[in-house]
Amino acid sequence: MLGFVPFALVLGAQAAAKGFSVVEVPLMTGLNFGGGSEFAAVELWTSPPHILLIVAITFLVNSRHLLMGAALAPFIRHLSKKQAFLALFFMCDESWAIGLADAKKSGAGLSLGYFFGVALGLYFSWIVFTTIGASLGPVLGDISRYGFDMAFPAVFLVMLAGMWKGARSALPWLVSLLVAATTYLLIPGAWYVPAGALSGVFSAYLLARTDA
Repeated sequence: MLGFVPFALVLGAQAAAKGFSVVEVPLMTGLNFGGGSEFAAVELWTSPPHILLIVAITFLVNSRHLLMGAALAPFIRHLSKKQAFLALFFMCDESWAIGLADAKKSGAGLSLGYFFGVALGLYFSWIVFTTIGASLGPVLGDISRYGFDMAFPAVFLVMLAGMWKGARSALPWLVSLLVAATTYLLIPGAWYVPAGALSGVFSAYLLARTDA
């Protein structure tokens, strides 16, 4: 939750600079609980906004959730559809990683109490601090000059460190990184997100077949 604070403030401040009100910011961050797509939407925001472009970019950036949901599927089969859909709504990168690790460790599937303890704390932290960022943005100006935007990649680096199982198991990460970086340099837009995700999954599949 502490890791959420800096880049939540950055997003709120950037949204305020684009004309979002203090009411509109928590509506955006609460209804679309996906930080990467919200940064992309704010970056593309104009007056009037290009709605179809923003929707398309949001879908591309959030496309990683398709793979995250698929990875979580075997661990939520014991849940009712209502419980499963509610858990998936509150799923973000961090709650997914923590919840999946706990489910694998316990062997009893996803624990709703544990998962929602993590997910709801992250959800409300995100909403509260993006709202604070929107409120203080006009006063603080460009807060990325303080290095707050570094918190976003730092959180993901910590998550990767927690998932480290050796160099061979991390080969799909390297493939995903190289494909995503190449796509980012060559193709405009957010196509690097699905390209990196799909290439990583495909390389993991090939690695698993080789090991078998």
